[in-house]
Amino acid sequence: MSFALLFSGQGTQHPAMLPWLADDALVREMHARLRIDDWRRALADPGWAERNDNAQTLLTSLALAAWRQLAPLVPSPSAVAGYSVGELAAFSAAGVIDAATAAALAPLRAEAMDRCAARAPGGLLAVGGLPEPALERLRAESGLALAIRNGDQNVILGGPHAALDQAEARGLAAGAQCTRLRVNVASHTPWMREAAERFAVTLAELPFGAPRVVLFGNAGDRIRDASSARASLAAQIATTVRWDECMENVMARQVRCVLEVGPGHALARMWNQRYPAVPARACDDFRSAAAVAAWVNGHAAD
Repeated sequence: MSFALLFSGQGTQHPAMLPWLADDALVREMHARLRIDDWRRALADPGWAERNDNAQTLLTSLALAAWRQLAPLVPSPSAVAGYSVGELAAFSAAGVIDAATAAALAPLRAEAMDRCAARAPGGLLAVGGLPEPALERLRAESGLALAIRNGDQNVILGGPHAALDQAEARGLAAGAQCTRLRVNVASHTPWMREAAERFAVTLAELPFGAPRVVLFGNAGDRIRDASSARASLAAQIATTVRWDECMENVMARQVRCVLEVGPGHALARMWNQRYPAVPARACDDFRSAAAVAAWVNGHAAD
């Protein structure tokens, strides 16, 4: 049996996500950390939901809780990866850090990023539908950085708001699909360098272990030991997420199916577009943990 586990990033969180998720200790601890009584009700407020500290804390804890509830029902994954903040849950699922540590790190990561954003406000812009040379020209002329590369014609640019406005106008005029993401920081760009350095100091004080399953980082590399895990988890805050390379590495493990844990279907959709012969589904597609497990077990054994 062989399947891959992918953990979502932020930006697609919604009140109806993970409809089957039970309130467990991780969810209750998250409520206490965020000082809320009901996370679904809190997410119904767009202003609250889009705050970086709220989103990273909530999504990490919910992903950890979802995997804790699913893990006894499915085999151990053959490969694990996380998209952006999804790496915290991914590193926990791979055995590098425990769930409590991953949950506690989320608000610290967000705080470090928010401090940078307070001095240099920015955000992210998804751009698709242009040839790679045109995308690179758009990035360079707008003074933005390549934050995430999902494919040759599917990227996310990051930087100051004025530069994002300029890039969006130019992109639309050139026939691109442009979408401003629901994040308030220029994640995975040099504007977050101080946040990466600050987070690295935090990680240096914590116990890390070598992955117990195959784990790929956002730079596209396999994480093999505690030292590389620390370095990767901090560096990705200020460097490009090479998700296309990450998907290629996961596919090379010859998995039979892929499960996305988190809100929405973005990672599953990207995977299905790239590798239609290997099905991917998102946890949001199902109404119960048993249904998620039945799909994984049925396809992983094919």
